[in-house]
Amino acid sequence: MGNLFDLTGRKALVTGGATGIGEGIALALAEAGADVALTYRSHAPEQVQGKIKAMGRTSAAVKADFIGMNEAAAAQVVDFAKGALGGLDILVNNAGIIHREDSIEMPLDDWRRVMSVNLDSVWLLSQAAGRHMVAQGAAKIITVASVLSHQGGLRVPGYASSKHAVLGLTRALCNEWAGHGVNVNAIAPGYTATDNTQALRDDPERSRALLERIPAGRFADPSEIAGAAVFLASDAANYCHGSTITVDGGWMAR
Repeated sequence: MGNLFDLTGRKALVTGGATGIGEGIALALAEAGADVALTYRSHAPEQVQGKIKAMGRTSAAVKADFIGMNEAAAAQVVDFAKGALGGLDILVNNAGIIHREDSIEMPLDDWRRVMSVNLDSVWLLSQAAGRHMVAQGAAKIITVASVLSHQGGLRVPGYASSKHAVLGLTRALCNEWAGHGVNVNAIAPGYTATDNTQALRDDPERSRALLERIPAGRFADPSEIAGAAVFLASDAANYCHGSTITVDGGWMAR
């Protein structure tokens, strides 16, 4: 039996791959052997691409804003990855945003903005990639959910709702595409040191309360989420369909 985690020759697209969890996943997939295309919005991708190329892998990046994404824009992103890499075997739907505000004060525009990035883009990119992957007969789609896919959180109704929906979409696509050789699974990260948690980490009281709840006693480094993505992208996960891997330092067990 060969290395079940070897991704040599695989072609991956990671959304939001220039920073945070997406960067960690992109680098881990490349280290496992995959060529990687990534999308970015505001963070320059050159540093991540340089690291990928230093591993001897092909790298490509395209600027994309997922707010208000439509079918044509999603198809363009998928077509870019396929063209740049020579195919597409892995899609990691990582890009996401968060908006913190009391629910009675939150404007509808902010709700819609969160839903557009965290849910609509996952659906549209999965659909666009799925057309190619179902016809291909073998591929992996990984959605980045959250521990708030199982909880309500505080002052983040849009984020929590979108991440609940991401798990529902993951399971729905699994039911349709598992028989076509396409594995659709999710990762649910806990509190991780990224831009999305910067405000929490800068708030001494909130940060202390979170750390007291996490058995590991610390926030995750983005690279610590990446191993689950390598597993789900690999042949080791060929019989995983509709699964969710929680990587949270014990948060959900508390």
